[in-house]
Amino acid sequence: MSGVAWAADAAAPAGMANIVQFVPLILIFVVFYFLLIRPQQKKAKEHQNYLSNLKKGDRVITGGGIHGVIAGLSDTIVTLEVADNVRIKISRGAIAGSASEAEKQAPAKSGG
Repeated sequence: MSGVAWAADAAAPAGMANIVQFVPLILIFVVFYFLLIRPQQKKAKEHQNYLSNLKKGDRVITGGGIHGVIAGLSDTIVTLEVADNVRIKISRGAIAGSASEAEKQAPAKSGG
């Protein structure tokens, strides 16, 4: 009986059996790359490009939800005017996106 088991084990080459075991793991990684990792890297690159192209007068929204207009810029600090004569300094990386884009995407409220 043990001779049959040894014969079945010897039928497939040992190197090929190991590779076949890793095929599902490789396929899972490929799916994760194209569905999660690659789109996240693309979005991060677009956001970094947006932050590098900021200019005075742009309407922005911070990660904390503060809306304001850029009153001053340096390499790492952005001065936002959030109300008349009210200015705050924030890190450039704290800017989440454009306030005008957020207003376009928000659904319009019905007045009633």
